[in-house]
Amino acid sequence: MSSVFGAPPFSCEYLVIAGGGGGGAGGNRSGGGGAGGYRSSVVGEDSGGGASAESVLSLVAGVYSITVGAGGAGAASDDSDGSQGSDSVFSTITSLGGGRSQLGGGASGGSGSGGAASGVYSVLGGAGTAGQGFAGGNGRTVTPFPSAGGGGAGAVGANFSGSTGGVGGVGVQSSITGSAVFRAGGGGAGATSQGASAGAGGNGGGGNGSPTSGSATSGTANTGGGGGAATNENPPNLPAGSGGSGVVIFTLPTQATVTFSGGVTQSSAVVGVNKVYIVTATSTTSETVTIS
Repeated sequence: MSSVFGAPPFSCEYLVIAGGGGGGAGGNRSGGGGAGGYRSSVVGEDSGGGASAESVLSLVAGVYSITVGAGGAGAASDDSDGSQGSDSVFSTITSLGGGRSQLGGGASGGSGSGGAASGVYSVLGGAGTAGQGFAGGNGRTVTPFPSAGGGGAGAVGANFSGSTGGVGGVGVQSSITGSAVFRAGGGGAGATSQGASAGAGGNGGGGNGSPTSGSATSGTANTGGGGGAATNENPPNLPAGSGGSGVVIFTLPTQATVTFSGGVTQSSAVVGVNKVYIVTATSTTSETVTIS
């Protein structure tokens, strides 16, 4: 860090969370969406996937890229996959979007989506990314065909239990803003017409899977939570849950001057000796923050 008080390079802690994966709808698509990748350098806290916090950044005066990943859309028609979550970026740090709920086995991502129950297709959960999130759970191959929850930043998505669909994996807690908040929970599995019940979303903004004759819920905005899956009914209630959008949070000494490009939505507050910047949306993938 700088040998001159209040001058760059500045010590910067960050929390970068990508958008969660969207839930699927219809036959063999009831696994929950995966949470967005979770990377943190907050001292004493954790990154996703069971990893310790990363190294604190040392930022010289300059212009840095910043992108908040959108959540993947939930399926809007019967027998359709959800959409993959979008990546979030801050400086050299990229967190990967959560895995979408798809036909058969789960999709990989920051955290993987849950495996959908099936007698024909793969029922294995999608892989998570090391240092960002966990895999989705595994679905069942026989009636009543319960599916699995999407992976969270803090735990694997739950497998089915008997005739109950899996819950989404829990997220990771951070106090970077001064309050302890869980983010990046996985989405819950959808119910089935053969009698399996739905799974709840994981703590950290994961969306709930749809019960029969009910609706799935979306991941919570700015948590990167995975979307809840719709049922395999014919037709299911639509749409399935979308993934929650991501967020970029970082801290700098109060002496730093920080300017954002026009497409950035953000707020800030002083917490202790630092100022905390919370970026909740970017209108393009070319937005920047200038630090001096």
